[in-house]
Amino acid sequence: MSDGIFIGASVDGTPQTLELKRANRHGLIAGATGTGKTVTLQGIIEGFSANGVPCFVADVKGDLSGLAMAGSPTAKTHATFAERAKAIGDDSWAYADNPVQFWDLFGEQGHPIRTTISEMGPLLLARLMDLNEVQEGVLTIAFHVADKEGLLLIDLDDLQAMLTECAGRADELTVTYGNVSKQSIGAIQRSLLQLRTQGAENFFGEPALEMNDFIGVDDKGRGIVNILAADRLMALPKLYATFLLWLMSELFEHLPEVGDLDKPVLCFFFDEAHLLFDEAPKALLEKIEQVVRLIRSKGVGVYFITQNPIDVPDTVAGQLGNRVQHALRAFTPRDQAAVRSAAETFRANPGVDVATIITELKVGEALVSLLQADGAPTPVERTLIKPPASRVGPITSAERKVMIETDAIGAKYDTLVDRESAEELLAAKTQEASAAAAEAKATTEAEKVAAAQAKADAKAAKEAERARVADRREADRQQREADREAANSPWTKMASSATRAASSSIGRQVANEIGKQVFGTKARRSSSSGGLVGTVLRGVLGGLFRG
Repeated sequence: MSDGIFIGASVDGTPQTLELKRANRHGLIAGATGTGKTVTLQGIIEGFSANGVPCFVADVKGDLSGLAMAGSPTAKTHATFAERAKAIGDDSWAYADNPVQFWDLFGEQGHPIRTTISEMGPLLLARLMDLNEVQEGVLTIAFHVADKEGLLLIDLDDLQAMLTECAGRADELTVTYGNVSKQSIGAIQRSLLQLRTQGAENFFGEPALEMNDFIGVDDKGRGIVNILAADRLMALPKLYATFLLWLMSELFEHLPEVGDLDKPVLCFFFDEAHLLFDEAPKALLEKIEQVVRLIRSKGVGVYFITQNPIDVPDTVAGQLGNRVQHALRAFTPRDQAAVRSAAETFRANPGVDVATIITELKVGEALVSLLQADGAPTPVERTLIKPPASRVGPITSAERKVMIETDAIGAKYDTLVDRESAEELLAAKTQEASAAAAEAKATTEAEKVAAAQAKADAKAAKEAERARVADRREADRQQREADREAANSPWTKMASSATRAASSSIGRQVANEIGKQVFGTKARRSSSSGGLVGTVLRGVLGGLFRG
C-alpha cells in the first residue's frame, strides 16, 4: 500500500498524487461530455480499493459496472491506454479487476437496499416531504405513539396505518401531545402518496441494510466497491433524494469521530452530480452541505463528478479540496462563466494559463490540483491521466448475475421479510373492535326483543284484566236487570202485598195477644175471635184476593 493514489503525470513528468491522508477533504471531477471523466473516476476508485478503502458510487449510465472486470488487451482502447501508460512512465500498469458489490433499490441489477421507516425517522421524512412545522409536529407525534405502544414502523403501509390511527384518536392525542388535526394528517398522507408513486415502497422494508456490509474489504485487503444502479433511479428524484438522505445520515450517525486517519474509512462518488443538484429538494441540499462540512471527521471523503463545475452549489464546492478539471466548451455564456470560475478557483501556476488551456485539453488530459500532505493545494498542472486497469464500459447481464450470486453478501437481502408490524397490529385491533361492536349490537338487539316481548305481554295482561273486569261488570249489570225484572212481575207483587198484609195482621194479633197477657182479657174475647192462627190465615187470604 502506498501513501497516495497516482492520478497521472504533468507535462514535465511530475507525478500527481492524491494523498490518502487528505482524501477525506473531498473532491471534484468536472468536464464536458466525452472528455474522459469516467476513466479518471475509474482510476481513482481503483486506487482507493487497492489501498483498502471501500467506495460507494452511484452508476447513472451503467458504464461503471466495468470496475468488476479486468480490462482486456483485445479491447479497442488497449492501444491508447498502453501508449498513455508509457508516456507517463507508469511501468506497473496492468489490467486488474476490483471487488464489487452491486446494489439496486428495485432489486433488479443488484441486491436490494432497504431501511425501515423507524430508522429514517420523522425529522428526515419531514424534510424530504417539505412538511411545515405543524405537519412535522404531527408526524413526530405519530412516531412517538407508535414507539410507546410497541408498533413497529417498517414500511409505508405501517406509517399510513399509524397516521390513520392518529386521525381516529385526534381528540385523545390532542389533549396529551398538542393539536393533532386531520387536515395535517391528510397533507402528510398526500406527501407519502407521492413517495409511493415514485417507488419508495421498494426502499422501505426489511431486511434493512447493515453498514458493516457496506464498509468492508475482501480477503486480499482490497476495499469493496459498492455500485448502485442509478439509471432508473435518477428518473425518480424523490426516491433518489430519500435514499441519499438516509445513507448519508446513517453513515454520519453510524461512524465514530476519528479525526484525520492515514486513509479514509469510506469514499462517496456522485456521478452526474448535476442531475442530483438540478432535481434535489432543499432538504437534500442542506443535508449534503452538512455532510460535506462535518463528515470529514468521520473519515469519509465525498467526490462529485459533473459536466460543469458551476453545477455544484457554492456552499458545497467551497469544501472540495482535490480537483480534476477536464476540458470545457466555451460556446455559451454559461460555459464561459464556468471557464472563468474554474480558472479562479485553482491555485495559480505561472506556467499554466487555465482560462486558455481548459478549452484546449485533449481527451484524457486534465487540469489537476490536489491537497498536499500539509493540507495546501498544489499549483494547478496540466496532467495526462493514467489509464484504468479495469474494463471501460458496462459488463453484460450474465456477468452481473454471476457477480451478484458470488459476492460476500449472498442472498442476505434478496428476500423481502414482511413481519408483523404496525399495519397488521392496527388491522387486528380494528377487527377486534368491530367484532366487539357486533357482539354488543347483537346483545342489544336481543335485549330490545326481550323488552318488546315483555311490553307486549304486559299489554296483553292489561287487556285481559280489562276484559275480565268488563265481563264482571256486565254480569253484575245483567244480575241487577234480572233482579229488577223479577221484582216487577205480578206474582212477585202479589206475594209482596200478601206478605205485607199478613205481616200487618200478624203484628196486630201479636200485639193484642201481648196486651191480653200483660193487661188481662175476658175469656169470651178469646173464644169469639177464633184464635191467632185463624186470624192470620184470614188476613193472608184477604190480602191475596184484594191484591
